[in-house]
Amino acid sequence: MKKHVVASTAEIPPGARKLVTVAGRPIVIFNLDGNFFGLFNRCPHNGGSLADGIVTGLVRSTEPGTYTYCRRGEVVRCPWHGWEFDIRTGQSFCRPGDLKARQFNIEVADGRDIVEGPYVAETVSVRTEDNYIVVEV
Repeated sequence: MKKHVVASTAEIPPGARKLVTVAGRPIVIFNLDGNFFGLFNRCPHNGGSLADGIVTGLVRSTEPGTYTYCRRGEVVRCPWHGWEFDIRTGQSFCRPGDLKARQFNIEVADGRDIVEGPYVAETVSVRTEDNYIVVEV
């Protein structure tokens, strides 16, 4: 699969997201405490934009009247019908057995590795200061 540089890590701070287009595909990249995850920007239920969804957590209950809020900031809710998806895996919380948001492999690559590449050209002194987010499609 071909790799594409889409943003620097500084462009997507923890808790933020960024919508990018890679090879014609809209992909929303989420930063969860310095870990980056990519989901296809279409809810598999009915096509809503996950980039426009609310990022939330889960409410769990062990018995009636007892609730806990967990996984804060790890769930995206589709703005159209409220279907929720795990940002880390794409798994649906509405139909966990058979529905997932398409996930893309995301890696953070050192800028020096991207700049060096197999290229031959006139060179000038260059310094790399940031890391960049790379999407594999």
